[in-house]
Amino acid sequence: MGGKDPRDHGPAEDRSARVPGSLLDLLHASAVVLDAEGRIVLWSPEAEQLFGYDASEALGRPISTLLAEPGEARCLDDLFTKARVGTSFAGVFPARCKDGSTRSVEYRKGRLHDPDGNVLGLALAADVDTVRRVESDLALSDLLINQSPVGLAVFDTELRWLRINAALTTANGVTEEDVVGRRLEDTLPGVDSRAIEAAMRQVLRTGEPILDHRTTGRVPADPDHEHAWSESYYRIEDRWGKVLGVAVSVVDVTARHLAAAEIAAAHRHLATLSEASADIGSTLDLRQTARELAEAVVPRFADLATVDLLESAATGRRSATGDEPGFVTVAVAPARPDDDLGGTALWESLGSAEPAPMMRRSVREAAPTMISRVDGAALRRIAGGEQAVAALGKAGVRSYLAAPLVARGTVLGVLSLYRTADTRPFDSRDLQMVCEIVGRAAISVDNALLYGRERDTALTLQRSLLPQTPPDQPEGLEIAVGYRPAGSGTEVGGDWYDVMPLGGGKVGLVVGDVMGSGVRAAAIMGQLRTTTRALARLDLPPAELLGHLDETAATLSESFATCVYAVCDPGRGTCTLSCAGHLPPVLVQSDRGAALLDIPTAAPLGVGGVPFGTLEVKLPEGALLALYTDGLVETRGDDIDVGLDALCRSLEGATGSLQQTCDMLLDTLDRSSADDVALLLARFGGT
Repeated sequence: MGGKDPRDHGPAEDRSARVPGSLLDLLHASAVVLDAEGRIVLWSPEAEQLFGYDASEALGRPISTLLAEPGEARCLDDLFTKARVGTSFAGVFPARCKDGSTRSVEYRKGRLHDPDGNVLGLALAADVDTVRRVESDLALSDLLINQSPVGLAVFDTELRWLRINAALTTANGVTEEDVVGRRLEDTLPGVDSRAIEAAMRQVLRTGEPILDHRTTGRVPADPDHEHAWSESYYRIEDRWGKVLGVAVSVVDVTARHLAAAEIAAAHRHLATLSEASADIGSTLDLRQTARELAEAVVPRFADLATVDLLESAATGRRSATGDEPGFVTVAVAPARPDDDLGGTALWESLGSAEPAPMMRRSVREAAPTMISRVDGAALRRIAGGEQAVAALGKAGVRSYLAAPLVARGTVLGVLSLYRTADTRPFDSRDLQMVCEIVGRAAISVDNALLYGRERDTALTLQRSLLPQTPPDQPEGLEIAVGYRPAGSGTEVGGDWYDVMPLGGGKVGLVVGDVMGSGVRAAAIMGQLRTTTRALARLDLPPAELLGHLDETAATLSESFATCVYAVCDPGRGTCTLSCAGHLPPVLVQSDRGAALLDIPTAAPLGVGGVPFGTLEVKLPEGALLALYTDGLVETRGDDIDVGLDALCRSLEGATGSLQQTCDMLLDTLDRSSADDVALLLARFGGT
């Protein structure tokens, strides 16, 4: 048996470039075969590379004379002789190379048989340094894989398990024998095998690693809990570029995943809370605020919401001791108003019923109540009578939640939520979110209640200070007066009018507006009105009267007011007017239409030391004089000249009695105005 000359195949490097590599290629393992006499009959190309002798130099020669150092030839012959008779051996021996150098070579020797039955000796040889390096690399790789705390696995190109380390088997609750040779979906059905295998295919196709790929699932080691993993994928190739498979590193990031989920949930919680609370409390109107609360939670949390206030909170009057608290429904928000079962018809049935036991309990304990799943018995706890029970049952109420409105330590009422079409039961997260929304809204509701009480007080005070009966109609002069409180805002309290009989058949007319609002403005208005009446009895000219009134206003806690004072003399057909920073009166004459009177301007009352001018006008029969406060002509978003022009046109086109004209002007006001209005009309030639 002999080997072919390796030169027939060209250089060894070219041949190896065409043949897939293996561990033997890394070792550069050489094969040598000896016949029964110990002569070389096969000399591999790798042996040529290792020892330097080509086949022509080695074939037919005893191996001991070719490679053994002096004194080692007999030992080498004995070893090969033992191999031929069946004794295998391994060891490291010095070998003499063609260039005269000595190289330590590790041998593995064994026995072969040719077709004729002759025994041959086989020697596999490799440079000992190369062998040790490969052994170290393999040992290090094995150490890293088996002792790494990170889960590591290797899959072949068909995505079958090839290798799995101890960390990953422990984490997954499987053994290497359970998985090797099988697909992921067959071994760990609880993980997202589709996503994982898609990532591995991508890496096999592109060669680009995928880092920190996140998946979730369950494994046999912990089947009751969801886990999250961070996986990184790398393509494995040999030294010649052949794709062998995919290596995967796996880190359990469940704690981080849960923390991130909690943070995301907190962000969503805050966003929902902010969004739901954004439109609550936009005004100080009680019913509007309650309606904003109800609409903030429907349909976000419920299919129907009602806001019921305690009568004691809504009216400011305490219930008698021992009495069950009464409720006033101030807002209702159905998700589907036209739904015969869960819309307006349902809340009308609830509104006409007695307060539900659960509602009373929530108010009594100042704590939320919740029935996640409403059954027949629960219906009677959330309904206030048989009619309400029937309505709720017909609507298919599935879940109920009530949260008290508590502000500044006082229970004001309760928000009730019903789920009908939404089959999800209320849970602790809903309860927490609704309570936070209600907690914020309760302050707005309480502010609206406080404002309403203050407004009512100011309005009551102001009305008590204004003339309580229509003024007596003086000779030759017809009078009509009117007052309207503000439609919204906090501006109640500062406007007034008065009609005062003077000597000689004259009449004093005054309209004023105290700057500010509330009870304080109403009180100052009362002082100025009283002072004006006292000064008018002295029959002072308008400018002089305003001068004294200005001195009085200056002593009233830095308060300012605008005012126009007119002295009408029906006998002479004249009117003398003075103005303190007030809007000009309107004079309407049949032949000239309506016009603003150009009274000399002056500062408001309370500034002090400013002289007031006077204007005297002739008033023919039928002339109409209008004194008013700015609330009559001011419109949000428009210049005041627009309102003045509109007032003049309305007066020119007015028909009917003087009082009807006065009521018409007040009734056409924008009721969203944030200011109250006082209006005084005087027509000359009346009786």
